[in-house]
This record gives sequence, C-alpha cells and structure tokens, in this order.
Amino acid sequence: MQMPTGVHALVRRTHEERVLRALQENGAMSRGEIARVVGLSRTTLSEITGNLLQRGAIVVVDTDASRREGSGRPAERLALDPASAQFMGVDFGHRRVHVVVADASHEIMVSGSVRYDDAASWQTRTGLALDLVERLTTEAGVHFGALQGIGIGVPGPYPALEGAAWPRATSVGTVLRPAPEGVDVAFAERFDAPVIVDNNTRLAALAEAISGVESVADLVYVRLSDGVGGGLVVGGHLVTGSAGLAGELGHVTVEPAGRPCRCGKRGCLETVASVPAILAACWEFGLRLESLRDLADAVARAHPVADRVLREAAGAVGRVVGAATMALNPAKVVIGGEIAQLAPVLVEQVAVTLAGELFPTSSAGPVVEAARLSDDDGAIGALAAVFHSSPLLARYPETAGPQGDSGTRDPLSEGTAHVRP
Repeated sequence: MQMPTGVHALVRRTHEERVLRALQENGAMSRGEIARVVGLSRTTLSEITGNLLQRGAIVVVDTDASRREGSGRPAERLALDPASAQFMGVDFGHRRVHVVVADASHEIMVSGSVRYDDAASWQTRTGLALDLVERLTTEAGVHFGALQGIGIGVPGPYPALEGAAWPRATSVGTVLRPAPEGVDVAFAERFDAPVIVDNNTRLAALAEAISGVESVADLVYVRLSDGVGGGLVVGGHLVTGSAGLAGELGHVTVEPAGRPCRCGKRGCLETVASVPAILAACWEFGLRLESLRDLADAVARAHPVADRVLREAAGAVGRVVGAATMALNPAKVVIGGEIAQLAPVLVEQVAVTLAGELFPTSSAGPVVEAARLSDDDGAIGALAAVFHSSPLLARYPETAGPQGDSGTRDPLSEGTAHVRP
C-alpha cells in the first residue's frame, strides 16, 4: 500500500497521536470507546488502528466479553504495545553520540553511547549512531513501528539557515531545521518519523530545567566537555535567539590573544575550560594527564597543579557566567559535563568568581550547582523537545500542523516528561 505524503501524512500522524494519547491516558479500550474519546469516525478510526496494529504500536489485549451485555459480538480491546518505542533522543557530541529511547509514557526504555574520533565525518557519525540504535533495540527487544518523533542534538553553534523555509514537510516526516550533512534526513528516512534538530547543549539546559520536583523559570547552563556550550532558560522559556545562537557561552572571548578556537576566533572560553584544554594546561605545568580518569585521580590526591588549572578554568567560566547573570538574573546556574562531577572544586570556584561579578549590594545571587543529569542530558533534552510537554517549550518551534502551517502546541496538554536524574 502506498504511504500518504504531504498534508495527508500529517493528518494521519495527528490522528495517530490522538489515538495513542487516549490509550496512554486510559489504558485498554475498545474501538468504540476510542472513537468517542478522540472524536473520529468509526471508518477513520478503523483505518488508523489497523495501521497502528500492523506497525506494532498497539496490540489486542482481550475483548469486552466479560463486561458486555446482550448477545452482540465481543469487541476487541486495544492497548499500547509495551515493546513499542515512541520517542528517540540523539545527542551528537564532538567525540561521542548518546541515544535514549522512550515509550508512550515517556519512560526511558533503553540508552547507550558510542565514541568516535573528533575528526570523524558526519557520515561516519550518523552510521555509528544508527548502528547503536539497532544494537540497543535488538538487545532490548524494542521496535520502532510507531515512532512518533526524533530529537537530535548537534554541537553548536547551530544557526538557522538564511533564506531557507523551515520547518519543511517531507514524505518521511517533518524536519524543523537541517542538521549537518543530512543526519536529520538519514534518521527520518530510516524511521519514518518527524525530526527536531537543535544545539545539543541547549537541549541539555532544557533537561536540567525540567528535572527534579519543580521546573526552573530562569537558568543559565554551561557544559564543559570536549567543547564548551551553554543554554538559557529565560522567563520560563528555552531561548534559541533570532538566528539559533543564543547561549553560545563557550565562544565568548576570555583571552583576546589566546589559543585559536575551532570556531575561528582566539581565546574563547572553550580554549580554556574544555576538557582537552584543561588536560593540555596540566601538561604545560608538568602534570601529564591523559584522560578525565587521570584528572580525577589528581584531584583526589589534591595535586597542586590540577587544583591551580581547575581554579583558573573555573575563574574564566565564572566571569562569563557573571556577565550572563547580570543580564538575565537567573535563579540557578548549572555546570554540566562529567568534569563537574569529578572535580567539585571547579563548581565551587565558579560560585566564588560569580559572587564577585555581581552587584556588591545584591542580597542573594543564583544557586550554582553541578548538573543533576549525567552524560545523557542532551539526549534527554532532545526527548523533551519531542514530547513538547514542558511549559519551557511554549515558544519552541513546532512541527508543521495538519494543514502544513507552523505553529505552537499547548505544552500543558501534552503530559509530563519523566526525566530521571
């Protein structure tokens, strides 16, 4: 059977989402019960449920024979297939890709990562990511017949393209903005699902803002990893900026005559506070460290060189965050990346430096803390962007609607993302 394309595909996908949401909220239901809840005709509902059954999104669990009155034919009751993956989050870092897969209840079913060389092509990175998804889901017995959406985080900066009309609907889904070297199209074609692409650190900021008991309305996030990135939550909304460059704190100049940065400038925060930069600085002072594990050992031994380098890097982070804090007045500053967990002195020094950057008469500055989430924060943020379940996404770009128009969906009607710290 030929699959519908364009507007017809978007209408079908909207109907499917309504049916899946009804089953998620109400449990097993007959077709008649589903039709009443979602407001679809029996003919349309029969087509939608038939397609979902064929793809494995839903299963027949029983009939209503035990509750049925009269002699009519028992009606089948349908439910979500617990092995059916509904959402995927993918975080491409400079040297690794992390994947998380969630079910219709937004619970993570499986996750994993694989590393690659910093110079690896996007074709290689995409291939490794797709192979990772295949391996993880095969091991867990998960299938993708009813995947509703894919969120992809890529290293920044990630600007919107001038002169390009985004989002765009294709026969394989909807792409909000293009990813490097067509990684978005590769995932859309493989899984026949809509794709959202954004800066991976901005997505990590979203994950941090919605984690825990309460969401944070104003937050500055910095992730120190193979590179340095940032994300901003302002007034309860994830900020992308006019060209998609909001939060690029890693490319604020801290040493005008400093080392060349991969962005083309000199002396960016990334050249001072990224993991490779910190390890290189330790080497320059005679402490030969090869990895984060070596750095953690040096921190545990209270090695003076490691302490000095970390404090200097943290001082640079604190000055940059201080400028952002003076402009935005956030309630919280979050330092992400594995190094923030391994070296608490780094977060402590950021807090000390930041305090010195604020108004002397300020009664209280923002809370400064290490990220709650681990290396999967960007992938979880990508999931959250697909869920459209947080108030922080009220102004986040939405996929094209049933008539092909671009708008925003009320995030409060979408349920709650289950993010596990």
